[in-house]
Amino acid sequence: MATDHDATAPAESPVRILLPQVLPALVVGIGSALLFLGVSKLAEELQSVLWETLPDALDIGPYSSLWVITVLTATGVAVGLVIWKMPGHAGPDPASEGLGGPPMAPGVVPGLLIASMLALAGGVSLGPEQPTIASAIALAVWLGLRAAPGVPGAFWVSLATAGTFGALFGTPVAAALVLSEALVGRPGQGSLWDRLFAPLVAAGAGAMTTQLLSDPSFAMGLPPLTDPGWEDLLAALVVAALGALFGLLGCWAFPHLHRAFGRLRHPMVMLPVGGLVLGLLGALGGQLTLFKGLHETEELVASIGEYSSGELAKLAVVKLAALLVAAACGFRGGRVFPAVFIGAAFGLVAQALVPEIHPAVAVSSAVLGVLLATTRQGWVSLFVAAVIASSPAMLSLLCLATLPAWLIVTGRPQLELDHQGRALR
Repeated sequence: MATDHDATAPAESPVRILLPQVLPALVVGIGSALLFLGVSKLAEELQSVLWETLPDALDIGPYSSLWVITVLTATGVAVGLVIWKMPGHAGPDPASEGLGGPPMAPGVVPGLLIASMLALAGGVSLGPEQPTIASAIALAVWLGLRAAPGVPGAFWVSLATAGTFGALFGTPVAAALVLSEALVGRPGQGSLWDRLFAPLVAAGAGAMTTQLLSDPSFAMGLPPLTDPGWEDLLAALVVAALGALFGLLGCWAFPHLHRAFGRLRHPMVMLPVGGLVLGLLGALGGQLTLFKGLHETEELVASIGEYSSGELAKLAVVKLAALLVAAACGFRGGRVFPAVFIGAAFGLVAQALVPEIHPAVAVSSAVLGVLLATTRQGWVSLFVAAVIASSPAMLSLLCLATLPAWLIVTGRPQLELDHQGRALR
């Protein structure tokens, strides 16, 4: 592993620096994937109990309005208790946390993972990415500094981030794109690929672990676009820009919602009230607007033509509102997966209004625009949109569609706040 050298010492061979990084990268990558898979599996088992076993035993419709409101309110109470009583209060306010960040104390990790698991199982409109990445970073830094005290903590942070991204998306490509973006302008020794070497090993290990133990897929079954024309390019440019504007509406509303919930002060008030509001939104929007949104996106895309433009618009608006409420009131979770559903629903609105737009163009372009607005992660947004499209011919359209959408979102409020509650730009 790389260490500091005397300026007068001869330069060490890059191979001799990089090879010792392989083993720790493999360990962290596999460990990050197992952490993600473990939390996901426990959440799925609890979800089955809450939404299948219990309503069957009580002879209640599992997605009836009464049950949706009851479960989400109870989830707010349970998560509120975890945040109130667990050491570290399940981590910092998620409204001010992006993907990654400085490592937490390891004692915070159990509370954060339990809060995230309860939210995932209870139907809260947040994904697993932010808590899992934060937990993997905390554990990797804590264990890494004990195993190799001379290695900088940033090394372990990069491995945990990359390993978890690889596990989440089932491929190391997303991790490479995220880290390339993060490393731009940062000082460091060696070429970009030297600096990416160990994180890519971790990402590959995380991705392979997920592929061996699970079945990760962002493919939504969209009909492929094989021969794009000028009309497809125009549609991609317009839909991506409109999706970005729709996502920005949420970014502008987010600080106001966060301040409103902040006035409630105590987690045992904020979270139950937030859960109740989410329950009401879930009763309004139906089953598709619950949970993190990836499986629901697949269901939505599989039913192209079955929903009117008005029904699709309601799904997009309700899911955006649910994401904002969940993130503002203190539930622990990420925003990428719900934003994918929002983008897919918004894209299908465009396709329903203008049937000439190819479904792959409509959905992937809208997902691109919404993700750019809500995450400000350009490479991740492009990657997810391209994977959803499942069509190599779409890549050039999406690259071009990124440009006007980025002009719309850059310098605008983000779906993330600073520690004073002000929107980041």
